[in-house]
Amino acid sequence: MRKKLLEVKNLKINFKTYAGLVQAVRGVNFELFEGETLAIVGESGSGKSVTSNAIMKLIPQPPGIYEDGEIFFEGRDLIPLSEKEMSLIRGNDIAMIFQDPMTALNPTMRVGRQITEVILKHNKIPHSEAKARAIQLLQLVGIPMPEKRFRQYPHEFSGGMRQRVVIAIALAADPKLLIADEPTTALDVTIQAQILELMKDIQKKRNTAIIFITHDLGVVANVADRVAVMYAGQIIEYGTVNDIFYDPRHPYTWGLLGSMPDLKNDVKEELRTIPGSPPDLIHPPIGDAFAARNEFAMAIDYVKEPPMFQVSDTHYAKTWLLHPNAPKIPVPESISRRIEGYLKEAKGNG
Repeated sequence: MRKKLLEVKNLKINFKTYAGLVQAVRGVNFELFEGETLAIVGESGSGKSVTSNAIMKLIPQPPGIYEDGEIFFEGRDLIPLSEKEMSLIRGNDIAMIFQDPMTALNPTMRVGRQITEVILKHNKIPHSEAKARAIQLLQLVGIPMPEKRFRQYPHEFSGGMRQRVVIAIALAADPKLLIADEPTTALDVTIQAQILELMKDIQKKRNTAIIFITHDLGVVANVADRVAVMYAGQIIEYGTVNDIFYDPRHPYTWGLLGSMPDLKNDVKEELRTIPGSPPDLIHPPIGDAFAARNEFAMAIDYVKEPPMFQVSDTHYAKTWLLHPNAPKIPVPESISRRIEGYLKEAKGNG
């Protein structure tokens, strides 16, 4: 039986601003097991990065407020821990890969030193042994001539190679959980695929659990085991990759899937977009937060927030369309065709 590594319960994160209190994360629940990849997907401002930063206790207080909830890592609630206690967990047990490798790396330090510093911080070993481990890590993440690269500075690396260095630093203390926050957004499609494949390979070798944060459902198909779709600070659909791609139930998930480009251009329709914009979370809407953008919204969507309906043992969605008395609305045909075309291409590349 797999061991539960992380459990997030009713997490609520607010931010004090001059305009008012922003309710950035509004009651998020999920769990993660050893060796598993959970993708958290949604538009900018949906609460994905705030959720991942909250797990690392990287929310600045103030302006951030842990309003409610618990974050259990190996059965221990992280929220009450002091900064000193969290510093022992960060990097050692939970590590993070950030979006932009140039801001994650120190431009004035050789990359080898940046990796060895992390190793030495968490291990009482000689410097020579730390250096040897750092070179092994550079090799693990696919950097050629690691002994030579060890002595170079970040500006001497390409964008894809810098991101590999960032991954090597994240792996330096052999963490149990790796949080990857939009790790491939700044990279071209070819390098993006290489980095995703690298993360899958590392996960197999080390049994690392991964939380993969992205705005693009397309990159998830061959990476994740389960998917949490976030909107307006809430998880609005949650299930296995097959649940989300083959049986999506929330209209917002339909919109995200429909906006994926068809890689072979077999689908001749225009690329769909989700109309409107996310709501103001200083004043979250009454009812379903997606109602104003949902062409299938019913009267109840504007007055009462839907519960999380259970579709199957692994699949849940927060939409009134799943109520027994709601009209049965299938996935729009144009979106179904786009999903089918995308999955064929993804399988061909997998």
